[in-house]
Amino acid sequence: MSKTPRQDVAGDETVNRTASRGQRTFLGRQIPPFTPRQWRVFAISTTAGFFDTYDGALLSLALAQIQRGLGIAEARLGGMLATIRLGYLASFLIAPLADVFGRRRLLLYTIVGYTVFTGLSAIAPHERSFVAAQFASRAFSGAETTVSLVILAEEVDAAVRGWAVGLQGALAISGYGLAAMVFALIDVVPYGWRGLYALALLPLPLVVPLRRILPESKRFEAEKLGGIRPARLLEPLSALFRTYPGRLLTVVTVAFLNAMGATAATFFFPKYLQEAHRWSAPQVSFLIVFGGALGILGSVFGGQVSDYRGRRLSGALFMFLGALLTVWIYLTRSNIVAAVWILRLFFDTASGTIMSVYSAELFPTSHRSAAASAQIVAGTTGGALGLLLEEVLYRVLGSHWSSICALTGFWAAASLMMYLCYPETAGRELEAIAPPAP
Repeated sequence: MSKTPRQDVAGDETVNRTASRGQRTFLGRQIPPFTPRQWRVFAISTTAGFFDTYDGALLSLALAQIQRGLGIAEARLGGMLATIRLGYLASFLIAPLADVFGRRRLLLYTIVGYTVFTGLSAIAPHERSFVAAQFASRAFSGAETTVSLVILAEEVDAAVRGWAVGLQGALAISGYGLAAMVFALIDVVPYGWRGLYALALLPLPLVVPLRRILPESKRFEAEKLGGIRPARLLEPLSALFRTYPGRLLTVVTVAFLNAMGATAATFFFPKYLQEAHRWSAPQVSFLIVFGGALGILGSVFGGQVSDYRGRRLSGALFMFLGALLTVWIYLTRSNIVAAVWILRLFFDTASGTIMSVYSAELFPTSHRSAAASAQIVAGTTGGALGLLLEEVLYRVLGSHWSSICALTGFWAAASLMMYLCYPETAGRELEAIAPPAP
């Protein structure tokens, strides 16, 4: 008797769970090896995220050079950055297409999209064209992040889903390190900051061979054969609001509150070190590059701990510790601030990984990409509102640092909501967590 597509998926996962023993992580837990197919998916999705992070890091690293090169007035700088950041909201219109046309096709298209528009940033003649190119790049970038997460979550074994997503996130974030290294050569690279943006075109020739080696998600193929796949472009979005409204509200609220409390703390940290602690610019850069390399290990740690200690408790605890350590950072005037910041980054990336895993687990395959994209939109909106509220609080409290501490209350509220409202999903198959909508 032939197997159904769903039985085939389950069978592959059973083989993966029992394939080999003895491999251990730094936490001492056995992890089964990836199959060759899973390694392909992991490597391709992580590589895409690596270059995506590189593209995004260039704007902050080369901001002064871009400002001079395009003649952007100081008073317009904040508005320009806010407009570019809002490009992530447009990803909500792109990512759900992966639920209609497939993860593989959308991942390749989004790689082409953010690469081309980042390359166009290199030849932008004025501020408006640069902002337009960067806005479009963020739209495809946010969609690429969503689809990479979804295709990996659908392919790996349930027992190590958190670990896989955490490792993917840590390796992708390391693209910031590459951007920092090439930024040091900005005076050597032809055309300066424009040359650095042109380097972002390197992944483009990889798209053709990727079309041959990147497989489609088995879960997507199973639903396609079973007639469950959405047929209309807006169907994933309508299904998202119709089938699991309570889960959707919880996910977007936690993402919104988390970003509302955390964004200003991240944005103002270099300024805080220079003004409150009298650090030099090279000292700040050294901490962010080398301390950040330690902090992003929290992505792997958080994913793995959530696999065997549970997502709900781990995520809520790490999120709360991130808020608590942020208050410590902005109240201390001791040099211990560097160690506390590394710990804060560690727990922040750990909780962020668990939030990402949840966004892929809590919804059916037919609109999983739409749900993951909704979390990105909520985080973007919450972060923007948090920055605006910081400005209001500054006028009342007279200090950026006190305002940031006050905002961490939203961050703590997000951790409490995660603990009280999220279901436990660790070790469970996706179909058991969120059955297909009738």
